[in-house]
Amino acid sequence: MLDLSSNALSGKIPTTIDSLFGIETFELRSNEFVGELALSLKNCRSLMVLDLADNQLSGSIPKWLWASFRNLVILMLSSNHFNGSLPSQLCDLIYIQILDVSVNNISGGIPNCLKKLTTLAQKGNSFLTVQHAYSRIDDEIFIWKGSMRVYRNTLGLVRSIDFSSNRLTGEIPSEISRLVGLVSLNLSRNQLTGQITPDIGKLESLDSLDLSRNHIDGRIPTSLARISRLGVLDLSHNNLVGKIPTGTQLQSFDPSVYAGNPQLCGPPLQNLCDIKEMGPDQVSNEVHKDDQLTRYGFYISMGLGFFVGFWGVCGSLIFIRGWRYTYFKFLNSLNDWLYVRVVLIKRKLTDA
Repeated sequence: MLDLSSNALSGKIPTTIDSLFGIETFELRSNEFVGELALSLKNCRSLMVLDLADNQLSGSIPKWLWASFRNLVILMLSSNHFNGSLPSQLCDLIYIQILDVSVNNISGGIPNCLKKLTTLAQKGNSFLTVQHAYSRIDDEIFIWKGSMRVYRNTLGLVRSIDFSSNRLTGEIPSEISRLVGLVSLNLSRNQLTGQITPDIGKLESLDSLDLSRNHIDGRIPTSLARISRLGVLDLSHNNLVGKIPTGTQLQSFDPSVYAGNPQLCGPPLQNLCDIKEMGPDQVSNEVHKDDQLTRYGFYISMGLGFFVGFWGVCGSLIFIRGWRYTYFKFLNSLNDWLYVRVVLIKRKLTDA
């Protein structure tokens, strides 16, 4: 390992780095390195942790980086001046656990091959904790839930993708729902369009989701309410419409996470929803809930009515002797009256 982070080193990354062919961890975070990534770095094929964040590196992220470092578990390129696009070779990083290219000038779309990121597409033990002796390495620093965090012993539990603060365009690939081991997803401050995939609820391990400050439209998927672990959510400043799906999770967030979406409605926002503002699924859910409430109300009323009616009459006759005598006297009188009426009617019919 080689850790030269948090110094005042400047200039270009030395080309002689290619002699460190056995290096596994290379950290140059928080320096003043400039220029493009040296091609000589390509020979460091044993790299598992590469942290070049917070420098002044520029140019496009070379395709050979994705193709050469197949064992990469952590790749930190944030806060530089990288441009260009994210190539499909990104998906060759099958062991990647933390991928951070935030705060750059990267444009284009998000690759449609994310399901190939094997470690992020499965739950359970991470490649990092099983095969990498990370206890020998100093603390790793990166932005988590909007603030700078330091991780070491628990780093193996963190699985994160951060593409925020770039110039990414196009839709969010539906394949992102395959990354069921993902704990944090930050795509904020880009120019993404389209809708949030309806299968977003499959990301059951998700603890933090930030899609704010894009141009995402459509409705918030009802499946999002099923992510019980979601502790941080920000969907603000998009073009989302309709009713916020009903669920304890989504209603518990501060209204600010939905701000900047003037056509959103429903709790925790103050603007109420009209029936026209609800999607077919939402209307169906509301109707279903109303039917359930009506049915429950009917059963409760029927049970309560039976209880009150039965004990109101029978209870009185059982426990109040005077009422019981009066009731049976009334029945006897009614029986005699009916008998007389029947006999008289029968006689009239016979005489006729």
